[in-house]
Amino acid sequence: MLRTEELLLNVGPQHPSTHGVFRIIVKLDGEIIREAIPVMGYLHRGTEKLAENLNYTQIIPYTDRMDYVSAMTNNYVLVNAVERMLGLQIPERAEYLRILVMELQRIASHLVWWGTYLLDIGAMSPFLYAFRDREMIIDFFNELCGARLTYNYMRVGGVKWDAPEGWLDKIRAFIPYMKSKLEEYDRLVSGNEIFLARIKGVGRYDADTAIAYGLSGANLRCTGVKWDLRKDQPYSIYDRFDFDVPVGTNGDCYDRYLIRLEEIVQSLRIIEQALDQIPEGDTMGKAPRVIKPPEGDIYAPIESPRGEIGCFIMSKGRPEPFRLKFRRPSFVNLQILPKLLVGETMTNLITILGGIDIVVGEVDG
Repeated sequence: MLRTEELLLNVGPQHPSTHGVFRIIVKLDGEIIREAIPVMGYLHRGTEKLAENLNYTQIIPYTDRMDYVSAMTNNYVLVNAVERMLGLQIPERAEYLRILVMELQRIASHLVWWGTYLLDIGAMSPFLYAFRDREMIIDFFNELCGARLTYNYMRVGGVKWDAPEGWLDKIRAFIPYMKSKLEEYDRLVSGNEIFLARIKGVGRYDADTAIAYGLSGANLRCTGVKWDLRKDQPYSIYDRFDFDVPVGTNGDCYDRYLIRLEEIVQSLRIIEQALDQIPEGDTMGKAPRVIKPPEGDIYAPIESPRGEIGCFIMSKGRPEPFRLKFRRPSFVNLQILPKLLVGETMTNLITILGGIDIVVGEVDG
């Protein structure tokens, strides 16, 4: 007589498709997942506790190492919160440089996601193309700040230093190149029958579920909710730029895929406008030598490539924060994973997890 037994399987913590040291315990009935339990903490470094003994400038390199695929936006979320507490005026050129590097970082982040996601599903070539094009952005950052992954470029009051001569021209030349490559990506992947069979209708949820779980970024917009902090709660100088917020209708992995590719297009639009508008001038404002935000607290959110990343600071008027807390979109978005996996197959586990787009440094950082 045929019978099946429940199988307990560990996916990770050392598994390429978990994109870092992240573990999922799945209970299987044959190929069907009956329960999934994410286990986090393998990478925990205690950034928020360490920050209590560091001054604000010393904390910036720690933000690089949370979402290490999007370090520039992590730099900004901290300095933006401190600047708002201090009421600092930021020079125009510094704001434009910040916009340029954050939108370039968004493109680089989505390229890493696109390449690794397709690799998870079984396609090798897109991974190579994505990293080829991301390498150009990494070279731009290397010229600008001397680093390729952890940049430490933002400062309270502006940026570390101005762009080198000819750097802005290289960014302008990159725009038509990247647009042409996106068309190639689309022809290569988006209509592929095998790809569509693996991704369409998988990991579906509605807008009410997304809001209840606190999802943000593409994980929220795929359900039709048009919410982007750059538009809805503008910070820096984003209100000066004309760009669209792509949304989906089905709330599945395919919509999340299309939204991220379209976000690259919109980032290129923002970069093009910023290059046209950027003025000459200083890149550092009049920040105090010893940064001591007044007593009080603040929560300042921005839109990272993975959704809403926010910085909460409680200050007692000292050079170090009394309490520092980051709202990490990877951690929050991950909470829906157990719900999405129940009733799915093991192959769809990889598709659904990759579609959420987590960076484990941001989950555990």
